[in-house]
Amino acid sequence: MATLLYRIGHFAYKRAWLVIGVWALLLIGILGGGIALGGKTAESFAIPGTESQDAIDQLAAVFPQAAGASVQVVYRTPDGASVTAEPYKTAITDMATALESVPGVVSVITPYSEYASSAISSDEATARSVVQLDGPSADVTDATLNAVTATAAIAEKAGLEVAFGGQVFSSNTFGITITEVFGLLFAGVVLLITFGSLASAGMPLLMALIGVGVAIGGITAISAFVPVSSTAPMLAMMLGLAVGIDYSLFILSRHRTQLARGVEPHESASTSVATAGSAVVFAGLTVIIALLGLLVVGIPFLSVMGVGAAVAVFIAILVAITLLPAILGLAKGRLTPRPGGRAHNRATMPDTGRPTMGRRWVGLVMKAPIVAVILVVGILGTLAIPALSLDLNLPDGASEPVDSTQHKAFTMIEEGFGPGYNGPLIVVVDITQTTNIFPDLETISAKLRTLPDVAFVGKGTPNATVDTAIIQVMPNSAPNDPKTKDLVQAIRDLAPGIDSELGTPVTVTGATAVSIDISNRLSNALIPFALIVVGLSIILLTMVFRSVFVPVKAAIGFLLSVFASIGATVAIFQWGWFADLLGVSTPGPILSFLPILLMAVLFGLAMDYEVFLVSGMREEYVKSNDARQAVVYGFAHAARVVTAAALIMFFVFFAFVPDGTGAIKGIAFALAVGVFLDAFLVRMTLVPAAMALAGRAAWWLPRWLDRLLPNVDIEGEGLRHHMLDSHWAKAQDGAITADQAVFGLPGSTIGPLTVSVPTGSVLVLTGTTAHRRVVAATLAGRLDPVSGRLQVLSYPLPSERGRALRVVALADVGDSRDNGLTTGELLAERLDLTQPRFRSRSRRAQLDGWIGRINRAVADDISPVPAITAETPVSSLSAVSRAAVLVAAALAERPGVVVIDLGDGLPADPAGPGIGVVVARLAPADTTLILAAASQHPLTAAGRAVQVVDLEELAPAEPAELASVGALGGYPPLEPEPRHATRPTDTLDPRDAVIGADSLDGKAALR
Repeated sequence: MATLLYRIGHFAYKRAWLVIGVWALLLIGILGGGIALGGKTAESFAIPGTESQDAIDQLAAVFPQAAGASVQVVYRTPDGASVTAEPYKTAITDMATALESVPGVVSVITPYSEYASSAISSDEATARSVVQLDGPSADVTDATLNAVTATAAIAEKAGLEVAFGGQVFSSNTFGITITEVFGLLFAGVVLLITFGSLASAGMPLLMALIGVGVAIGGITAISAFVPVSSTAPMLAMMLGLAVGIDYSLFILSRHRTQLARGVEPHESASTSVATAGSAVVFAGLTVIIALLGLLVVGIPFLSVMGVGAAVAVFIAILVAITLLPAILGLAKGRLTPRPGGRAHNRATMPDTGRPTMGRRWVGLVMKAPIVAVILVVGILGTLAIPALSLDLNLPDGASEPVDSTQHKAFTMIEEGFGPGYNGPLIVVVDITQTTNIFPDLETISAKLRTLPDVAFVGKGTPNATVDTAIIQVMPNSAPNDPKTKDLVQAIRDLAPGIDSELGTPVTVTGATAVSIDISNRLSNALIPFALIVVGLSIILLTMVFRSVFVPVKAAIGFLLSVFASIGATVAIFQWGWFADLLGVSTPGPILSFLPILLMAVLFGLAMDYEVFLVSGMREEYVKSNDARQAVVYGFAHAARVVTAAALIMFFVFFAFVPDGTGAIKGIAFALAVGVFLDAFLVRMTLVPAAMALAGRAAWWLPRWLDRLLPNVDIEGEGLRHHMLDSHWAKAQDGAITADQAVFGLPGSTIGPLTVSVPTGSVLVLTGTTAHRRVVAATLAGRLDPVSGRLQVLSYPLPSERGRALRVVALADVGDSRDNGLTTGELLAERLDLTQPRFRSRSRRAQLDGWIGRINRAVADDISPVPAITAETPVSSLSAVSRAAVLVAAALAERPGVVVIDLGDGLPADPAGPGIGVVVARLAPADTTLILAAASQHPLTAAGRAVQVVDLEELAPAEPAELASVGALGGYPPLEPEPRHATRPTDTLDPRDAVIGADSLDGKAALR
């Protein structure tokens, strides 16, 4: 990964304006497209597969006038007058008439209608009308809602107080307020203190804003086609700003440190993207995986939120590893810290002078690590206690802003009718199997009235086709009261008996029942999701740090942070502690998807801090083998940037709390508290204390597990080796150089070999099939060397194996199997690999040219061989002529090096020159040749310098494993990129690439 990111950073720095232009086009195109499409968010909470949602779907099909969105219009008279008196009754009736004429309104039931269900309060001071709209909430237009609310003037003119309630009036709209701007300003102050440079402080903010602009534009565009909750873009913006600033901060901090130490700007930017960028990519991918894990819960609106936030994080990663190095390419060396300044001194003299705050803090923690562990666990455990009383529900009118019409309507209904009237239940009755419709409906209503917590049961109302009826049930308790949940379950428990007695299946639906079903589904998914996230964190961190203790400790710390954050959220948003300070107008149940969303987001952020702190500890431990010093060193060098990152995230998240709408306010608070607790208590206190207590055991990993796990290499160790090898390779004069190179398998090796092969010369490898195949495949970039150094055309192996594959061709002329191809077909296949097919006339000229070269190469002045044509089958040729065709096919790829395996028994051609002379004639003078042959082959190369390496001298006793490799077949096919570019060579098995490979004749051999 580090090597790939190095190349990306190198390209972005070198092609700065190109990269900036691409991002500018993306920002303008996607954001402009989203605005042009006119997408808007809508609160549509649906959960397929539940009883309540199935009932809504049924009503939409058979009783559409009862399935669409509805608006409750609430009227209250002044001074307790009666709504049945004039002029109030006339005003309400006239308003209903006006509402019926609004486009999108299906029907209006006034308080005086015979179909009204308890629509006038007992004191007659409050009344309500039900306005049925056409279609679900997501399809209701702003024009319809504006026309509906405009009719209030009719009733208000008569002195009535009017308010509108219903999900369609939800105020959870997407927008940026002044507090979010303050959050960015606080983040900018933290960056300015961290870098001590205005230009450096502004870069992460700019990167985050560009990434968020692209993400929000995409979500806005998508919302024009599919329902998107208003929480989705807000969550994407929060996460995009937070991680976008932090990811750029990590890379920029590494870049400035290297600049202060004298690294050239281009090299510094590339290596910063490779090293710090590796940790950024890893941390970002953990956030993305956790967010996409929300898909498994099976709730569409939550899936959209997860995908939207994951896209925002993905864009933040791309911005950090592409756009940021491009901007650094424009800045060049101007970001170098001023000599003598604090930033310069921290980079150049990290272990001298006055200790930094991070060094003092870790020293304090490590004086008594057990005390630090007990304190952190005690504090987080105490904060987690309120989480035991967690009550989950979806937002309702009570969670809306106090000055909103929905909150006003909610309050008026609660005061006039009782809290249960804000959450009516709809009982759907299937009446297809009964002939006593109205008596049966009355029987069902009577049974419903006997249930506890029932305030009112309306009359059963059949649909036009008389196959479905609905009964409205008003609870005594509020929609989010546990008693209402019990009532829903009681109705469902009553349903089997009703069906058995009357033959009328009964189901419960309505907004309250849907909310209850969603909350139950999420509650049931919480523990499995937590296990998945924790298990994922353990696997990922084990891969990164090659340790058992580190991931287990990290997972425990993550759980402590999550439960402490949930506990703090419950105390404020559910219990009401300090609610006024945060603008929580109506404490109540916690948003049902908050805990699972918190776990998904906080998991990635916690792993982010874990990686940046512990990677430095591991790097130092590998060098010094001193576990205690590694903790001090790693913490001291990462504490400042992690502190800045955590403060930035805290300010960005917390900025959404004061003015945030009901849903986003709780999410923002939980994330802000979670980040603060995880960063400063868990990662910066618990982690160094626990690592100090564990000592060297913190880095223990069973050998069998170490072999199974892939090497992620986020510390850039592979990149450092690659850079050293690359500098060495470029300094070599020969086309191929081996410096103490060892081939084969660990424990079954060939070598060491030291040789330098000049450009255009010939290297002859003699030995058994196994030996020469392994060595030749390694020189060709198909296998990794066991140890030592090896370069081909200035590309070091194995780190540049992908590039070496493109400049080295293989020809296995010792394989005499019939491939069924003619000479022209074989050559054409190879030409198609490296050259685009233009005019057939040009291709024919190329084929004729190669066939002419083949004939000239195999001809002898005394005894010329028969001419070879494009139609000549390869299998009909003599051994030397066939070898010439196969070598020519390899040369058609225009390689710099050709590896030719002559096999064990290739006979000489008495009518023509030797194979060595033929190959030398075919190959251009600057093409280097590697001939692998049995030791008995007499080889000459027509004037080229020849070096011979006897592999039997390097491995006198052929290992059994290598013998099996050679006996089982030819070379592996070419691959566009190496499969294990940064994998340690001691974990590669040559048989992975050799066993079962076909010969290089024909299509099986082609790249």
